[in-house]
Amino acid sequence: MLSATGLGRCINDAWIWRGVDVQLMAGQNLAIVGPTGAGKSLLLRCLAGLDSADEGRIAIDDKPLDEWQMPVYRARVVYLHQRPALWEGTVEENLRAVFHLAAHRSKGYDRSVAIRRLEAFDRDGSFLEKNAVDLSGGEAQIVALTRALSVEPSVLLLDEPSASMDATATEQAEELVARWVAEAPGRASMWTSHDAAQVERVADHTLTLDSSQATIS
Repeated sequence: MLSATGLGRCINDAWIWRGVDVQLMAGQNLAIVGPTGAGKSLLLRCLAGLDSADEGRIAIDDKPLDEWQMPVYRARVVYLHQRPALWEGTVEENLRAVFHLAAHRSKGYDRSVAIRRLEAFDRDGSFLEKNAVDLSGGEAQIVALTRALSVEPSVLLLDEPSASMDATATEQAEELVARWVAEAPGRASMWTSHDAAQVERVADHTLTLDSSQATIS
């Protein structure tokens, strides 16, 4: 599915990481780990096509990133920021709005599916009427995850997706992503997390970034 070969990113003449090789297979849940400043979020952004690598090759289904139209690529590979940006309006308006973006115009909003996924967090349909400005940080992450899943990507890149959630919601988010990966072929996830216990729970394999080196296990 998603792969990177010899990937490197240099900022101010210093390599953040170099020689990174990633092979994300269908059905896999991969975690990127490493110390603060190792460039974990930057690697996810490069894989999502949101930041440019300085060397190396990124491909999905063996087709290089630069041969994809970006709306098509971003329909396949969705990046979820730990501090999600929500538009003004209700939760439901935020879930609907993503389908106006070029990457997702061929798809449609399904209210029943949205409610089913919110029920995984013990929220019912009334949650859709809440105003986005009134949401807590954890609730905003719930909306962002629900929104990301609604566009049915192939690869979900999760950057500390539950950092603002409480322990219960964190467990619910992990279970929701695991079910989403397992319930259809051709899906996979990649996580960053500061929580070693979470990495242990969610990951089949880990990619460790340390200085300019990268190892996978």
